Amino acid sequence: MRTAKLSEYKGKKVEPSWPDVSEKDIEAVAKTMRTTFWSRGKTITDLENALAKYIGVKRAVVVNSGTSALHLAVSVLGIGEGDLVIASPFSYVASANCILFVRARPVFVDIEPETYNIDPDLVEKKIIELRGNPKSRNKLKAILATDVFGVPADWGRLQALAKKYGLYLIEDACEAMGAERKVQGVWRRGGSFGDTAAFSFVYNKPVSAGEGGAVVMNSHKFADLAWSLKNQGRIINGTWLDHDLVGYNYHLSDISSALVLSQLGRVNEILKKRAKIAEAYNKALCDLRGIHLLDIPADVKISWFVYVVRLSKEYTRSDRDRVIKELSKRGIVVRIYFPPIHYQKVFREKLGYKVGDFPIAEDVGSRTIALPFHANLKKEEIEYVVKNFKEALAKV
Repeated sequence: MRTAKLSEYKGKKVEPSWPDVSEKDIEAVAKTMRTTFWSRGKTITDLENALAKYIGVKRAVVVNSGTSALHLAVSVLGIGEGDLVIASPFSYVASANCILFVRARPVFVDIEPETYNIDPDLVEKKIIELRGNPKSRNKLKAILATDVFGVPADWGRLQALAKKYGLYLIEDACEAMGAERKVQGVWRRGGSFGDTAAFSFVYNKPVSAGEGGAVVMNSHKFADLAWSLKNQGRIINGTWLDHDLVGYNYHLSDISSALVLSQLGRVNEILKKRAKIAEAYNKALCDLRGIHLLDIPADVKISWFVYVVRLSKEYTRSDRDRVIKELSKRGIVVRIYFPPIHYQKVFREKLGYKVGDFPIAEDVGSRTIALPFHANLKKEEIEYVVKNFKEALAKV
């Protein structure tokens, strides 16, 4: 197997992510641009129907970002000022910001050390704690769990907890397009487990339009409300410029929707390509001392969103950062995934969270590295990344 040399990459970069675009995708966009319906046209409806069918839910409402989708996923459930929502500190910040948008408060719970998803045992412990406190007893309204790195959370147990304690369940499936989990003997796709769920079509996702998102659900009531809120509060079948609610402009254009719809039509092809890249990384790194690869449960079919390795406990956060710096010098762009949300200034200063509150999320966040990963990563690029990652790791 030929090993790429540094000189071959001089002046170039191995990028962390890259969209998968086919000629069919380009033609779908061009076809839409030849019409007069660049926004709020039939392509939006076609995408919503196709997405709902693919996920296995009754309705989908397409919006301009995954963050907007999360906002609507929380809003349509009636969660509001003073309410509490259990969430994970190990996720993209939007999964907590969407709770703040409605003036509710995220109550973080630590994660499983193997999957990095929210720990159901700790979720129940927190529910019991909150329900036992007179000040918070009636304020807890929902659990918001993230499918981290394309691995669906333990939705069987989370659904049981939501039912037991009368809570809504919200799924942040922004990283899990096409992922599946077996619950009660049935394989179901990510996005089909919660009362509402959110997806993202941002540039580094398997199905992408650069930006965009969707909120999905089985309730027509919630879907109609989501459609209204994204459309400046105009109700379905309402007259133009007649607004019953205070809403938002969360529209995604037909041009972007045409791209998402085209990519959704070949999502299995894209996911297979990404799985092949992950398999090549796994094969090259599985015997490397000092790292942990992602632990995928037997009842999960992962949708590879990123390829993350975690350094073992012999390495510090400073060591991790030195590895990243060394790889950067060699033209390899890598990322940290994730710095825990409660580290962010607003959550420390406004909500009182502090370092040490969630030790597992903090430990994982201090030693994870996302290697370059996308569907069209070349064999020689993988070899080059692996070779230099091993050298950088040995160097520290």
